[in-house]
Amino acid sequence: MEFELGFGICTQQLNVPDENLICVLRPNTVQQGLTGEAAVSRALENPIGTPRIGQIVHPGETVAIVTSDITRPLPSDKILPLLVEELLQAGIVREDITVVFGLGSHRKQTASEQKKLVGEQVYSQIKCIDGDDSDCVQYGFTSRGTPVDIVRVVAEANRRVCLGNIEYHYFAGYSGGAKAIMPGVSTRDAIQHNHSRMVEAAAVAGRLEGNPVREDIEEAARMVGVDFNVNVVLDEHKEIVHAVAGDMVQAHREGCRYLDRLYGKTITARADIVVVSQGGAPKDLNLYQTQKALDSAKHAVKKGGVIILVGSCKEGLGEEMFEEWMTSSPNAHSMIERIQVDFQLGGHKAAAIAMVLEDAEVYLVSELDADFVRQIFLTPFSDVQTAFDAAMQKIGSGASVIVMPYGGSTLPLSNLNR
Repeated sequence: MEFELGFGICTQQLNVPDENLICVLRPNTVQQGLTGEAAVSRALENPIGTPRIGQIVHPGETVAIVTSDITRPLPSDKILPLLVEELLQAGIVREDITVVFGLGSHRKQTASEQKKLVGEQVYSQIKCIDGDDSDCVQYGFTSRGTPVDIVRVVAEANRRVCLGNIEYHYFAGYSGGAKAIMPGVSTRDAIQHNHSRMVEAAAVAGRLEGNPVREDIEEAARMVGVDFNVNVVLDEHKEIVHAVAGDMVQAHREGCRYLDRLYGKTITARADIVVVSQGGAPKDLNLYQTQKALDSAKHAVKKGGVIILVGSCKEGLGEEMFEEWMTSSPNAHSMIERIQVDFQLGGHKAAAIAMVLEDAEVYLVSELDADFVRQIFLTPFSDVQTAFDAAMQKIGSGASVIVMPYGGSTLPLSNLNR
């Protein structure tokens, strides 16, 4: 069977013998209604748990719209024009609207990146800025002790609207919802404290209730106050197939239920070899982001097997602390020991990779230098077919195989991880 796997803005080809292939984890077939902008319009017109945004805001009020940065596939350019138009119709003037990119711990963006994200129309008419975590308003602490320090332009707005796409998140359960606030427009210290809960057993992909990371995120967002939320679910081509709007939690939960129907994949057995792609740009810009696909694949591989992780990583590792942990540790296991006594944001992803390496070998198909890849405890390849052939030679001709073309989205479900 032949596969075309996303790799940056291009693709890579893979051929897997039919007799070795257990399954391909593609999205489930779900009956679809409206898609694209039409789905967003319907969601805005039929919010869940709140009035329409035009009935919430009042003339003279300032509105901060928090949206995703360049590392996320959220099509802000399809959502924002519809949202802004409804605000304008409600009497909000353009000068009182600010689009804030929730960077979290990510790098600042260029003006051209901002413009690409929101589209020409919005960028030319509405103020668009990166969140500045050096200028924040302090709200106090959550019940778990997480500081709630929010970017000032968001904190001081009369109204806050959050945008996001919903997909599985390896320790917050799902993306979207209140994650626009925490970590989106929070300080590094706040994010670090919240993410330190990732080591708890209930902090796993696909879980919301009882998940300490998600509960802490939503408590922080309630302290700040979110007036309206717009979330979308994307297909494998990054097109909107479902949209929800309204209450920060109620609308988000409905979106998560749709995601489960689309991307939750039950497997009957784990495989010797799992080939997983993050799905191409922008999700595989760096290893920091590509790691999400690896974390999904760990639920599908046998102990002692091989995960072939496909991601361009053309921008390198993608985060300073992550790079420090990956490049300075004497071995992979030491990162697991370190995270237990010295939690650091960025280091948490290094530890997550190390935890996968406890049970499986990881072949990385990327644009990174081969010697550098070996230095960070992974096995380097430049093309997926060569990596697959090497894995088959290692395991043997009878190796079982699972292919995950959209690893950042699809979640393998079995009695072993659910």
